[in-house]
Amino acid sequence: MLPDLTDLTDLTDFRTALSQAPGPDGDALSAAQDRNGQLTKPPGALGRLEDLAIWYAGWRGDARPQVKAPQVVVFAGNHGVTAQGVSAFPAEVTAQMVLNFQHGGAAINQLAGAAGARLDVHALDLDRPTDDFTKGPAMSEADLLDALRTGWAAVDPSADLLVVGEMGIGNTTPAAALACALYGGDAGDWTGRGTGVDAAGLANKTRVVAEGVALHGGSDDGLEILRCLGGREIAAMAGAIAAARVLRIPVILDGFICTAAAACLARVSGAALDHAVAGHQSAESAHASLLQKLGKQPLLSLGLRLGEGSGGALAINILKSAVACHSGMATFAEAGVTDG
Repeated sequence: MLPDLTDLTDLTDFRTALSQAPGPDGDALSAAQDRNGQLTKPPGALGRLEDLAIWYAGWRGDARPQVKAPQVVVFAGNHGVTAQGVSAFPAEVTAQMVLNFQHGGAAINQLAGAAGARLDVHALDLDRPTDDFTKGPAMSEADLLDALRTGWAAVDPSADLLVVGEMGIGNTTPAAALACALYGGDAGDWTGRGTGVDAAGLANKTRVVAEGVALHGGSDDGLEILRCLGGREIAAMAGAIAAARVLRIPVILDGFICTAAAACLARVSGAALDHAVAGHQSAESAHASLLQKLGKQPLLSLGLRLGEGSGGALAINILKSAVACHSGMATFAEAGVTDG
């Protein structure tokens, strides 16, 4: 049962739920490992697919699981920092793309459909952008709590796999600021071209990230860093990933922005992302470094840089295939094949 955080009035309940979330089912994990050793293949012949299937079995509490009800949730938000010219597109594109999602016309609609996943879209106060984080915190605590609650409530408890994605013009800028504040280094180490800004635009974007981190980067609190430098859709992704952790629903992380949201949770609890794998490594320049910091090896690397949950959704079928092999293959005894 998912704890009800509808009436969340401060961050204490959220931190408690995340830090006290259960781990994988040890019996299911052990049984899945045993089953994997008996399947009609040489040991390790399916490579990482074997590890994925065993990992999934542990989190679902079933030594022979199936992936039947994946959910993709896309959160949308707008950012006050776009007034500083950090994106190649205007902020009104966020609302236009939300309509596109709702009408089935975006890449994520096609990828979720191909994976047999339910797709939900949540727009968070698009007419009220976050504040410019170079001048003050991006969000009040009330704004952060509202966004975390939205993400938390968006997760279907009956789902057996979750992908979260985002839409928000300018949101690679707060993602870069979050990564820089969490892990240090120069702003330029974490700032990429996003939707395709030119060299001057990248220099300006790097300046904005550096100013934001200089103003807010002194905290070691992942949620406070998220409040000061993040965005509503980024916080909502964090809320959804946390809810999935409590429910033991495995998560496939999407790109740089989703990974930045997840990194904030990792700062709250070291085990916060044990239920998550990286769907892909995007073309955003700092995504590889961020995945390395989190110890997540991507399943795919296809040069994607779209967001929307697209890379995570694409990876659903990789995980489905891993689980299908694990649960559907015969053992040596069942097939009457001699186990050499």
